[in-house]
Amino acid sequence: MFNKEKVKLGIAPIAWTNDDLPDLGGGNTFEQCVSEMALAGFTGSEVGNKYPKDPDILKKALELRGIEICNQWFSGFLLTKPFEEVEKEFRAQLAFLKTMGAGIIGVSEQSYSVQGMQDTPIFGHKYVMNDAEWDIFCKGLNRLGKIAADEYGICLTYHHHMGTVVQDEDEVERMMEETDKKYVSLLFDTGHFKYCGADPLKMVQKYADRIKHVHLKDIRPEIVEKVKKENLSFLEGVRQGTFTIPGDGCIDFEPVFRVLEENGYEGYMVVEAEQDPAKANPLEYAIRARKYISEKTGL
Repeated sequence: MFNKEKVKLGIAPIAWTNDDLPDLGGGNTFEQCVSEMALAGFTGSEVGNKYPKDPDILKKALELRGIEICNQWFSGFLLTKPFEEVEKEFRAQLAFLKTMGAGIIGVSEQSYSVQGMQDTPIFGHKYVMNDAEWDIFCKGLNRLGKIAADEYGICLTYHHHMGTVVQDEDEVERMMEETDKKYVSLLFDTGHFKYCGADPLKMVQKYADRIKHVHLKDIRPEIVEKVKKENLSFLEGVRQGTFTIPGDGCIDFEPVFRVLEENGYEGYMVVEAEQDPAKANPLEYAIRARKYISEKTGL
């Protein structure tokens, strides 16, 4: 069983309202989202587009509900923008997160990404970095991670993601090998590993010592097959139900939890299961996810 003092549970607002597909949950408010997170029994949240930008307003709204910010996505463009430009945006987000008391920033390289392109098939169309780009990318990550750790006390975790330059198992492996473990950790996402064809259990076993943040999502294999056969985009797959909550798809989470526990994982595990809230009621699915995780982990 996990230590409840060291491992906490969060949930992402993307189940209520999708920043990349605004029509999904467009009518759901920030207040509804965080109230239902608390009602379902979660204590952590990541940051969504509908969240107040003023830290004081956001803090008050979250504190009323016993919720804290545990991470925020950062879109990096180390390959296509000057480093100084990326650094400026990165520092602004770090300052916000430090004010909010968060200890994690989740970075994903978005240069040449197809994850947000609604007409581009997610399989077979991702960009592959050459050696020179890998060098720029990994050195840039190290620099950002050093800034985060040394100046803000925040850990840079890298979010591997479908449709991006770090998607597949071999790409994650190369990134981990060519970055400094002092400054670059892994945001381990069960759903994105399974989606790309990797084994989440193998990945958690391999990188347990560098995992500092966890996204828990399941996948519906029949939807993934449909995405492949019909050449659908990542976002169309989301719309049709690629992702769901832990316990509602095909991933076996028990051994994954066991490996994390045995390796002394500390931090947040966040349910991040984007799907259409009109089809999957966010509160109902949040409660189901919380119950499943409690049964499997004791948290």
